[in-house]
Amino acid sequence: MDPVILSTVQDALDRLKDKEVYIHLETTNGAYASHNDESFFSSGAYIRNAKVTYERGKITGEGPYRVGLKIPFGWVYAEGITHFEIDQKGRLLLAGHDFNGKLAVALEISETPFD
Repeated sequence: MDPVILSTVQDALDRLKDKEVYIHLETTNGAYASHNDESFFSSGAYIRNAKVTYERGKITGEGPYRVGLKIPFGWVYAEGITHFEIDQKGRLLLAGHDFNGKLAVALEISETPFD
């Protein structure tokens, strides 16, 4: 994966809008805060192959970035994005890594279901 290039990610988001796509969204508590206390309550979210059609996709910020997908009844957000890749299948893969290099958030968008 490469560090985010705003224009490239925005172009990919625009290419996929108004299409039926599958999203994978995964977070850990590292996406919001780093905690040195191992006993601190940890949290995360995971959704895979959710079929959505978004009318607007936007990447914002100065890094780490926020990506939002406007769906008919609200928004899907991923915050803390630092890296991206457009793979050989045309899927947009976005990731955010914490200060230790661990994955904190992933948002992936594909026209076909993920394995």
